[in-house]
Amino acid sequence: MEAGELQDITISVLAIAIAFSIGKLAFFPIILLTVGVGFVAHELMHRFAANHYGARAFYRAWPEGLLFMLATAIISGGRFLFAAPGAVYIYSSYLSRRENGIISLAGPLTNILLAIVFLFLSVAVGLRGTPNAELLAQSLLSFGTYINLYLAFFNLLPIPPLDGSKVAAWNFPLWAFIMVILTFLLFVG
Repeated sequence: MEAGELQDITISVLAIAIAFSIGKLAFFPIILLTVGVGFVAHELMHRFAANHYGARAFYRAWPEGLLFMLATAIISGGRFLFAAPGAVYIYSSYLSRRENGIISLAGPLTNILLAIVFLFLSVAVGLRGTPNAELLAQSLLSFGTYINLYLAFFNLLPIPPLDGSKVAAWNFPLWAFIMVILTFLLFVG
C-alpha cells in the first residue's frame, strides 16, 4: 500500500466516523473503531478480489463525496449519510460482468459478515461488570452491527458508481435477495 493510499483511507475513515457520530458524539471512539474495521475491510476486499482477477486496484478518497457525506449527515441530524468518501479504482484490460460483479460484491459481503460477527458477539457475550463496562461493550457491539449493515446496504444501492449497480447488472436475483434481507434488518427488524 502506497503512502497516498494510506493517507486517503485514513482521511476517509475519520470523515465517515465523524458523519456517523453526528448526534452521538459521546460514542465517537467506538464509532471510529467500528467504522475503521468495517470500512477498511470493505475496501480491502474489493482490492483483494480485483487482484485475484489480475487487476490492479487502489483506494482513492473522493473530496466531493467526503463533503457531501458530511453535509447529508449534518442536514439529517445523523439519520442519513451518503457513505461514499472514496472508492477502490480498478485497472484491468478486461473484466467480465461476472468478475466485476464479484469484485463489487466482495466489500458489502464483508460488511455483512462483520455485522453477523458483531451481532453474534452481542448475543453470546455475557455482559458482566460495571455499568460503564457493560455500556461500552453494548455500544461497541450494537454500533458494529448497525454500521456494517448500513455500509453494506448503502453500497448495494443500484446507483452508479456504487457496488450495487454492478452486482445488479451481473446477478439481479442475488442482488435483490441481499437487499431484501438488508432492508429488513435495517428498517424492519
